[in-house]
Amino acid sequence: MEKIIKKENIKSLIEKLKNKGKSIVFTNGCFDILHVGHVRYLKESAKFGNVLIVGLNSDISVKKLKGVNRPINNENDRAEVLSALSFVDFIVIFEENTPEKLIEIIKPDVYTKGADYTIDTLPEAKVVIKNGGKVEFIKLVDGKSTTNIIRKTQKTPNC
Repeated sequence: MEKIIKKENIKSLIEKLKNKGKSIVFTNGCFDILHVGHVRYLKESAKFGNVLIVGLNSDISVKKLKGVNRPINNENDRAEVLSALSFVDFIVIFEENTPEKLIEIIKPDVYTKGADYTIDTLPEAKVVIKNGGKVEFIKLVDGKSTTNIIRKTQKTPNC
């Protein structure tokens, strides 16, 4: 089965999974340059249920969130790299800045986000809780971020 799901097909996928009694974990992000922090975060997220669905910010939404020079990798490449991770079951690309509309469709049992957020600073938390899900925060790996990788490459002279 294809791991990269079109947004218009997510509802039928969710119905099939829930009919099979699967608990759904949802998380989201840009995942622009995949690094160890991302891998550990996604692996930990997967532990909260049977199926991990990753909402991937589209190129348009990454530009809005991160600036005109981002993303480094386009949405299709980012989705393909995520799909290679064994603990990621499905990826769905979304255009909005936050995945609230997608969460409304998926109604995950658990929504995970990095511990740099709180219930109060996470706009989508209300939608998760309203639909009976819970929010789990995952500790980030210190110093590991796409922004740090970009800064480091900008300081490194060409070989």
